[in-house]
Amino acid sequence: MRIALVPPGAGELTYEIRNIVNVAEKLQKHGVKINWENIGDPIVKGEFIPEWMKEIVAKAVMDNHSWGYCHTRGVLETREFICDSTNGRGGVQITPDDIIFFNGLGDAIAKIYGCLRSEARVLMPSPSYTTHTLGEIGHAHSAPSLFRLKPEDKWYPDMDDLRTHVRYNPNICAIMIINPDNPTGMVYTREMLEEIVQVARENDLFIIADEVYTNIVYNGETAVPISDVIGDVPAISLKGISKEFPWPGSRCGWIEVYNGHADEQFRKYINLILTSKMNEVCSTTLPQTVIPAIVQHPEYAGYLAERIASYERMSNITYDYLSQVPELMVNRTNGAFYMAVAFKDGLLNSRQSIAIANTEVKELVEDLVSAPGVSPDKRFVYHILAATGICVVPLSSFSTPLQGFRVTLLEKDEAECRRIYGTLAEKIGEYLAS
Repeated sequence: MRIALVPPGAGELTYEIRNIVNVAEKLQKHGVKINWENIGDPIVKGEFIPEWMKEIVAKAVMDNHSWGYCHTRGVLETREFICDSTNGRGGVQITPDDIIFFNGLGDAIAKIYGCLRSEARVLMPSPSYTTHTLGEIGHAHSAPSLFRLKPEDKWYPDMDDLRTHVRYNPNICAIMIINPDNPTGMVYTREMLEEIVQVARENDLFIIADEVYTNIVYNGETAVPISDVIGDVPAISLKGISKEFPWPGSRCGWIEVYNGHADEQFRKYINLILTSKMNEVCSTTLPQTVIPAIVQHPEYAGYLAERIASYERMSNITYDYLSQVPELMVNRTNGAFYMAVAFKDGLLNSRQSIAIANTEVKELVEDLVSAPGVSPDKRFVYHILAATGICVVPLSSFSTPLQGFRVTLLEKDEAECRRIYGTLAEKIGEYLAS
């Protein structure tokens, strides 16, 4: 073209969680059976949707109102229900006008970062979920500002590193957290959240808290919502139904704005997010409509508890196998349904490989991993995929210098979970010894 069409660096951005699917599908055509441990879609992994939930949705479909536009902010009755739930905890208080629905949190995230001026930067954890970092990079056209999560300490945040970034980068306007965390499965303690809020208060920042997994917590942990500790600091919480119901195909998420009028610049920013949503008229009406009925159904609490118990079992099975590999840094997960595992420094290199029986598959993978700039953990992940069919995601794709991989904890069959992670632990040893 006569001029460059994309911002510098933007053409090279990748979303490895989905990109590896393309590779796995090619291997499938060569007879490789794939275990999809790369993406957090409970439906793909066989989650059972109860009849009572389907009946609620079916009934809503028969209501003509569910076929029309709703308010730009979202269905009023649902926003009122959410307000009652948030306000009932006794923290910061909100009104229905402090809630905006989006077509999934990907839509919300794009607008949250897209409505910031390019000089305003959001400080993010490392590793961090790709949609957030790509959104931030896309708006700023620059590498993200990151504070370290510590693999040597349960993936807890390095608060000294966080404070240093805030102190020496005057363009930082906000701190983003994911609680419970994706990709690590870490759950922030109340004390950590209070300290992060205090940093924001001292430096006139706002908080972005992705809390889509806030009700998926186990191993005796409790996720503290940011609304309970935010006090007078402006903040945005992101929530949704894709993981909790689960209904990822609904593309239904929302933001809750806390202390939206406490700062004039923040008020203008939230108004710009709302205005950009007005350009789309509204988000999909049907899934919003059914939220109160599903959450208040007498079987909902038990249904969710049963699913969470399954994630806890699979998490602990996965931990038991991978923690036996001395070359790995492995932490028990306490929330969401992911586990991030890091290799100890210097163990991966570009010469390692593993036996791949199928010659065509081996040639395909070797061609991919020999390309310039392929990180050692991406090389490892592709070799494991070809040799075993186990599809995981390289940890370096989550904006971290650490080398490792992320897995999901959505397997429904305990025996199959043991087979997958027993095989993975064994193959890691073979790979490192090559």
